[in-house]
Amino acid sequence: MKKSLILIAALMLSTLCHGEKIPARSAERTRWVAEAKDVTIIRDDWGVAHVYGKTDADTVFGMIYAQSEDDFNRVETNYLNAMGLLAEAEGEGKVYQDLRMKLFIDPEVLKKDYAASPEWLRKLMDAFADGVNFYLAKHPEVKPRVIQHFEPWMALSFTEGSIGGDMERVDLKKLEAFYGGRNSVAALPEGTDPEPGGSNGIAIAPSNTVQHHALLLINPHTSFFFRSELQMVSGEGLDAYGAVTWGQFFIYQGFNDRVGWMHTTSGVDAVDEYLETVHRQDGHDYYKYGDEERPVVEKQIIVPYRTEHGMAEKKFTAYYTHHGPVIGEQDGKWMTIRMMQEPVKALTQSYLRIKAKTYKDYLQTMELEANSSNNTIYADADGRIAYFHGNFIPRRDTKFDFTKPVDGSDPATEWRGLLSVEETPHLLDPKSGYVFNVNDSPWNGAGESSLRKRDFPAYVETGRESARGLHAMRLLQGKKDFTLDSLMAAAYDSYLPWFIKPLAALTRAWASLPASSETKSALAGQIAVLQGWDLRWGVDSVATSLAIFWGQEITKAAIASGSHPASHEDEFVAPSVPDDVALKALATASDRLTADFGSWQTPWGEINRFQRLTGDIVQRFDDAKPSTPMGFTYSAWGSLASFAARPYTAEETGRPSGTKKWYGTAGNSFVAVVEFGDKVRARAVTAGGESGHPQSPHFKDQVERYSTGNLREVYFYRDQLKGHTEKEYHPGGS
Repeated sequence: MKKSLILIAALMLSTLCHGEKIPARSAERTRWVAEAKDVTIIRDDWGVAHVYGKTDADTVFGMIYAQSEDDFNRVETNYLNAMGLLAEAEGEGKVYQDLRMKLFIDPEVLKKDYAASPEWLRKLMDAFADGVNFYLAKHPEVKPRVIQHFEPWMALSFTEGSIGGDMERVDLKKLEAFYGGRNSVAALPEGTDPEPGGSNGIAIAPSNTVQHHALLLINPHTSFFFRSELQMVSGEGLDAYGAVTWGQFFIYQGFNDRVGWMHTTSGVDAVDEYLETVHRQDGHDYYKYGDEERPVVEKQIIVPYRTEHGMAEKKFTAYYTHHGPVIGEQDGKWMTIRMMQEPVKALTQSYLRIKAKTYKDYLQTMELEANSSNNTIYADADGRIAYFHGNFIPRRDTKFDFTKPVDGSDPATEWRGLLSVEETPHLLDPKSGYVFNVNDSPWNGAGESSLRKRDFPAYVETGRESARGLHAMRLLQGKKDFTLDSLMAAAYDSYLPWFIKPLAALTRAWASLPASSETKSALAGQIAVLQGWDLRWGVDSVATSLAIFWGQEITKAAIASGSHPASHEDEFVAPSVPDDVALKALATASDRLTADFGSWQTPWGEINRFQRLTGDIVQRFDDAKPSTPMGFTYSAWGSLASFAARPYTAEETGRPSGTKKWYGTAGNSFVAVVEFGDKVRARAVTAGGESGHPQSPHFKDQVERYSTGNLREVYFYRDQLKGHTEKEYHPGGS
């Protein structure tokens, strides 16, 4: 008997170690089956899931099940990242990324937070876990990389729907230098910002529309396929539609029948770094705070990681002061970081706002003050439009520059509570009849009705103005005849205002050359093309190709010389470069185009392409395989519609030649225009398609509409689904 029990235990341990799913307990299965019976999923003819449940919890169960059907890999990967488990799937290169998350995310703390949460929220978290686990039980062919069984408390690790949470501001190289030894090089470089230049939100008041209804543009710029598009409906008043970050159970950017919301990444300073004066005494570390010497708190953190020979682990002693974890060292002092850590409040706010039916309802969710990284553009069926700044803003002494690390030993640098919503940049029903945000400051977001910078502390906004902001103002000022279609056209307006000043300077430089100049004659054709350009992108535009290749070259030159105000192209401060540098950059751009495409007179659509070959999170591209021409560009040049593309190296593609064509991986990921009348009307498009499975008809069925800005009708009401239903079923397939 003992030998049998030992053998059974050994087999179970072996199964766990090899990542196989343990069969669900019968009580769990019984519960899941009962929950599934109260949920109906309708897939429309674009594969979008419309999920109907008796209760909110039922709907959460169904929408997580539907997400898992579409792309379980992305659901799990978001939680691997959120909980610091990536190295268990991807190896040692992710150890410091995992350490970064584990400095803040402690499962034992989250379990206590879950237990202390209000009952209604626990029910939603329970339904979230049940929905994923039921999917896995019904699909044994799906092999999770790490998480074999989802737990309800895990939802509290991932409450921010944006593409990069506050924790990701911690520099991995500095973290590795501190905790891994200065000669260690295991951490991978951070790479570029995955959210290219931000997102667009525009709200139009009834006074500026033909039908006298409020309009809303929802246009997040993220890495492609980062969110699912779906609808959540319950018998408890839930009825919301929009973009859902994979694995979350709330609509991140979207609308219900009365209210719509669009989040854009904020320039608010809500995260602060402190330089701590630390000394060691009697085998312990202490840090100075005012007249005190406080003990540094130590915590042991283990980061497991996958190797060719099985699992291994690295052990770290992490250090904390009352400000937060130590994340590096500067000028001989330890650097700590402080940020919002309110997972229950954050999840509560994220969920309750999707049920708001009035401005007052929405304002109440904002007063939870648990949104640390996003601005919000708002519109509703009562005709109200509004702008909310990020609403977790610590109150601080303005004599300090909190955009840089401050002295942690000085009590005057402490946070002193939070600013109220009314104390933050917040605008309701501006007389201009519109409000927008494109991730620059709010100081120009409503024309003559805009908020004023001087009325707020400096730390509420650290951003600058961009070419997209200029573009938005140009489209919105003085226009009183907006319709759903014209707002859609505005979202894809092709103007590239970044080039206004640089091109004028270039043509002056060329004109000033003597007639005998070889440079003047060599560049005459290019100058003629650029002088005749209307500053608008297009797939057939040679000028767009030439201008963008040239813009890249002058930006590089400006950054190298230190004359550019920032290391990003999205500054609308035109690079100040000498005439000879501007002309040389044009020659270099022409040579690059000729080398890669045979001629500098190559239309933009032959270069700029959309391709989706696999459902992999990191895509690989191939010039020999089909792709779609794209007209719109990287948002840095002022394009509201964003398509961040570039060529790929041989190493990135796994092919000897790499690519010459540019392939997009980020930018417009979801676009929707919404009209709030007696009934809500909307049109939308998702990058590629709804499904992450290449064999699905919905893997890339929206590419043509995506590339041309021809948004499809949203089937918001159930009767709209008549004639547009592909499949109706309960989770589990019944």
